[in-house]
Parts: sequence; C-alpha cells; structure tokens
Amino acid sequence: MKHYSIVTVTINPSLDKSTHFPTLIAEQKMRCEAPRYDAGGGGVNVSKAIARLGGDSHCVFTAGGSTGDKLKELIQQEGIDNTPIPVQHWTRENFIAFENSSQKQYRFGFPGNAFSDEEQQRIIATIAELDCDYLVLSGSLNEGLSSDFYQIIAQNAKKKGIKVIVDTSGEALQKVIDTGVYLIKPNIGELAKLLGVERLELPEVEEAARQLIAKGGAEIVVVSLGPLGALLVSKEQSYNVAAPEVEKKSTVGAGDSMVGGMVWALAQNKSLKEVIHIGVCCGSAATMNEGTQLFNVEDVMRLLEEI
Repeated sequence: MKHYSIVTVTINPSLDKSTHFPTLIAEQKMRCEAPRYDAGGGGVNVSKAIARLGGDSHCVFTAGGSTGDKLKELIQQEGIDNTPIPVQHWTRENFIAFENSSQKQYRFGFPGNAFSDEEQQRIIATIAELDCDYLVLSGSLNEGLSSDFYQIIAQNAKKKGIKVIVDTSGEALQKVIDTGVYLIKPNIGELAKLLGVERLELPEVEEAARQLIAKGGAEIVVVSLGPLGALLVSKEQSYNVAAPEVEKKSTVGAGDSMVGGMVWALAQNKSLKEVIHIGVCCGSAATMNEGTQLFNVEDVMRLLEEI
C-alpha cells in the first residue's frame, strides 16, 4: 500500500465556471465574456493550494457525467495525484459572475446530487484503503447524505493513527467533534453552535476553543475571523494573526487556501506559529485574484514577509 503524506477528500466537488459581464439588468440578455473553468470543492482546492506551495497531496473526489470528466481533466492538468470515484449523477457546477460596472461579484452555488447506497459504500471503502499522515475532509456533503458521513470516515482514519483535519459546517461538523479529530476550522458563529451558545464575542473565542479541546473535540482549533485574520488554539498554545491588508477581488477559495497552507506547513513539520501565519497569508493571497483562481505563491511569500 502506498503511503501519502496528505490525502484530501472532496465528497461534493464542483466544476466552477466564472466570467465577466458589463452590468446586471433584469429581463435583458447580458453578454458575458468567454468563461474560465476551474476544478472546485473544498478538498480539491486544498490540494491545489498545496501544489502551489510546492507540496504533494493525493486528491480523492467523486466524479460523474460530462462535468465530472472536465473536473478530472482540470485536476490532472494541475499535476495533482488523484483518485476519482465514479458516480452516476453529474458533478455539480458553480457559477461566478463579475459585474464590471460595479466591480461586484455574484456567486451561484448548486447542490450536489444524491448518491446511491452502493456509491456511498464505495466512497467510504476507497478512502479507508488509503494510508497517509494527514487526511483532510473539506467541503459540503451532497443532498441525502447522512450527517455522520464524515464521522464514519474520521473514525476509520483514527483507528489507523491518521491525523484528521476537517473543514465543514453544521451537523456534519458537530458529529465529527463528537468523535474527536486533529484540527477543525470553524468561524465564530460555527464555534458558538458547537458549544451550544447563541453567540460569541471576540474576547470569548479563545476560551471557547479551549473548552472544545478540553472536551476532546479537536487537538487544534483554528477560528476563522474573516477580515480580522484567524486564531489558532491548542492545549498549550494560542496565536492570533491579523489578516494583511490586500486589495480583495474574490473570496472564493480563500478558506480552502488557508487550510491548504496550514496542512502543507504541518506536513513540513513547521511550528504552530508558522502554521497559522502561512494559513492566513494563503487565504489573504487568494482574495487578490478574481473568480476561483486561488493564490499566487509569490503573493503568499510577500505577505509572509510583511507580517
């Protein structure tokens, strides 16, 4: 069995289509520029981010229909080692449109199609056969999937001593922390829900993360603070890193870029302080590019020097 340093899993990937148009006018046909296509979805973007940093990962994703074929082609073009899991229904699409007149971006996301029971078992079995140091479960789940789908995968991985990193939300995230994983990346609102409180103020975030760690939900909690940056908390350490000031063009893939930067740094045996700095800079650098292009590594290195 081949051993991988990092495996990313994308249950609900997407074929992302982005374009520009002059101005939004109801009931009128709007002429768009030629579209750009990108492979998208949480784990796919994480693998793309790792590749841009010069790292390697094995990307596992579902793929069906013509959109799935295009998705496989795009991931292959990125030079990313991968295992596509065939499914019957077409891979979903997302549409991102940039209005030139207002400089505003519009994002349209579509749900993923349901999987058959056989397909669900094939996905779980395929992932369970892989051997790695870090397993990244990132992104949404398809309609009809049980909220414990990630939890089942995480349980199987933990039995093999794999460090599981999860970036999702809602009931799926709650189920995962019931099992306990290596790292999670909630925002403040999601962290509040995990602890059963209505809301958290900024000064309360670190203590809330420590409560989650004390309960065994995760060894490391990275709380995304949006434009304010992020807070990394472990049992013995905490680091609050402000986001560098950049000209934002798109927030698509910023969170995935952050996760990609962090897991790459972890695999490189960087300190937790370096891990969060690299993660924040990757996320910020991703916002500097339009559509779904993620970041340029030159921007990441420049931002690291600045902070």
